[in-house]
Amino acid sequence: MNNKHISIRPITRLEGHGNIEIFLNDEGNVERAVLQVPELRGFEKFSEGRSSVEMPRITPKICGVCPTAHHMASQKTLDDLYHVDPPSTAKKIRELMYSAFMIEDHALHFYFLGGPDFVVGPDAPKGSRNILGVIDKVGLDAAKVVIKNRKQCREIITDLGGRVIHPVSGLPGGVSKGITKEDQEKFKKYADEAVAFAQFTVQLFKDVVLKNDEYVKIITSDPYTHKTYYMGLVDKNNHVNFYDGQLRVVDPEGKEFAKFNGRDYKDHISEHVEKWSYVKFPFLKNVGWKGFVDGKDSGVYRVAPLARLNASDGMATPLAQKEYEFMYDTLGGKPVHHTLAFHWARVVELLYASERLQELANDEDILKSDIRTLPDSVPTEGVGVVEAPRGVLIHNYMTDEKGIIQKANLLVATVHNSAPITMSVEKAAKGVIKNFQVDDGMLNKVEMAFRAYDPCLACATHSLPGNMPLRVKIFKSDRTVHDVIERYRDVP
Repeated sequence: MNNKHISIRPITRLEGHGNIEIFLNDEGNVERAVLQVPELRGFEKFSEGRSSVEMPRITPKICGVCPTAHHMASQKTLDDLYHVDPPSTAKKIRELMYSAFMIEDHALHFYFLGGPDFVVGPDAPKGSRNILGVIDKVGLDAAKVVIKNRKQCREIITDLGGRVIHPVSGLPGGVSKGITKEDQEKFKKYADEAVAFAQFTVQLFKDVVLKNDEYVKIITSDPYTHKTYYMGLVDKNNHVNFYDGQLRVVDPEGKEFAKFNGRDYKDHISEHVEKWSYVKFPFLKNVGWKGFVDGKDSGVYRVAPLARLNASDGMATPLAQKEYEFMYDTLGGKPVHHTLAFHWARVVELLYASERLQELANDEDILKSDIRTLPDSVPTEGVGVVEAPRGVLIHNYMTDEKGIIQKANLLVATVHNSAPITMSVEKAAKGVIKNFQVDDGMLNKVEMAFRAYDPCLACATHSLPGNMPLRVKIFKSDRTVHDVIERYRDVP
């Protein structure tokens, strides 16, 4: 760090790798700040030439944290590609597995990644802002409950998906494995415990965060507020749905702006590229790209938990609906524009996913043997959409008549959020850094601006507009470092 350039490298408690570059003016205030992503995955390109039916097993390798989301989106893309509608039982098995995934992933973020900033505190020492600090605060017994619940959800994913990290059960038109009565009884028990765990987490959030006036002040402060559009998947009643439905967009006032099927996403979303990052910046095509600004005239929109709740008219399960209403009543009505409220929305969704898991585990239809409709159509192009924990996930495959991928486009949740994340980082930096006064707690509060989105930069990097960053160490004969040469992207 010099007196006019602050580099947070690498940023912490996220999936993937990134830097925050902060530039100060002559008065020591922030002139510009960006989240810079120096990694590239490129899954879209090396999917070309592969059989489309391999994609549910290829795309989960994008990320070890959210492979189930890519697996599910890929299955749904194959359904569309091969013009086949899975049986009701197959859809319910998929959603049951997906609900378990959403529970364990939301729990991961709240307790391990984002939660330490609130449970332990944003100004706590670095060594405490982690899961160990959370355990110290909530107690070992509570930590055991967190670990047990995540383990049980991952066991459900393993049972239904074949393996937990990179599931293999997805097929065009259905799934490869059904559910036995013995499976169902175990899932019912796990689901009951998941609901209790979610209720515990909601209460923990209320006790630790909402009862702390300083935390509430931070959440509702201007440095963590952006008035944007919001996008989320909704069912026929405009309730939040993770597995299926239509994409709904509301404007910064909460009014419906668009509602469309995933197959029509190109009519509504365009993608902008900047030379200093490997992440693309999507925007609403019918509003236009106006830069990294918010407001009704800007095409920037947000996805992920708070966006889903803002874009919906409610939750489809009773306990989650009660917490949904309480959140909006507490924060002054819909839509809520406070970035840090993504954490609150995430625990509401944790409760919804647990209730939905409970509903599906008790549904006798999941025991039926009709789990696949065989495809018999020539493939051309398919689009599949699910809600990943981090927001809307769109897979789009274009194939030849044999189903070989000619082109693929993956619009990942963090990609949708890439512009608002950059905006949030800059606004937080401008809000907390003044007159060259910088300390570790301030820099952590800048990082808090991106953690609320739970970004997955491994998933998000698909653009290649310039030179790869490079770091070369030159060693002397005695193996000590003689020189270090670095090449990073310039930020305008």
